[in-house]
Amino acid sequence: MNIKNKKIWITGASSGIGEALAIECAKQGAILILSARNEEKLNLVKSQLINSDIHIVVPLDLAESEQVTEIVQSYVKKHGDVDILINNGGLSQRGTARSTELSVQRKVMEVNYFGTVAITQALLPSLLAQGKGMVVTVSSVAGKVGGQSMSGYSASKHAIIGYMDCLRAEETQNGLQVLTICPGFVQTNISVNALVENGAAFGKVASSIKNGITVDDCASQIVQAIEKDKAEVIIGKGLSYWAPTISRLLPDTFRKIVASKNVR
Repeated sequence: MNIKNKKIWITGASSGIGEALAIECAKQGAILILSARNEEKLNLVKSQLINSDIHIVVPLDLAESEQVTEIVQSYVKKHGDVDILINNGGLSQRGTARSTELSVQRKVMEVNYFGTVAITQALLPSLLAQGKGMVVTVSSVAGKVGGQSMSGYSASKHAIIGYMDCLRAEETQNGLQVLTICPGFVQTNISVNALVENGAAFGKVASSIKNGITVDDCASQIVQAIEKDKAEVIIGKGLSYWAPTISRLLPDTFRKIVASKNVR
């Protein structure tokens, strides 16, 4: 799908992959709705975009799914239909399954799964009304394979891939395109904001993240996948890129790898 003049709603747009996507999409002539919790950061991102006056900031918290639905419905009623939804907002988690509190597991699922489902379902009537809308969801390689110290995060990403696979099966005949993005390690602050076992922030950039691909590279590959009408793409380098292939072709070998070390 050519994104020029398309109205694109991006969640998690205040930093990281979302900010890079906003910059890339604006360069290519898209009209953006930028969402995240921090309105001040969203406005800063908006001010730096090409044609900044045509873009809109709509703050929302994916942890509050009922409010997400209300905010989206109010926007569509006031401003009209949206062409593409990019589900990028999310929350990471670090800690063993044994030690991670249930409240932490629940919060990660609330944001990464239920929040994403809420905004997707709220926008579906708008996307379907045109006969050719698109839902793009940034999941993770962790949504394809599991490893150490990420039970809640991996579970939420597996869940959203399953939801999007079903949505694709149901709505393809109605013109909806569904694209799932599975990045490996990308140079963002995702590990800084990740929740540890008791719900506190991890607070630092992990070495795996430092050695990942740049956000600009990731955003560029996502936009290319949109334009090529892909259904699913894996983005990254090294083990974080090859992990799903190794797991599929050599499952016993992959299980030994992830049991022997924590690659995060």
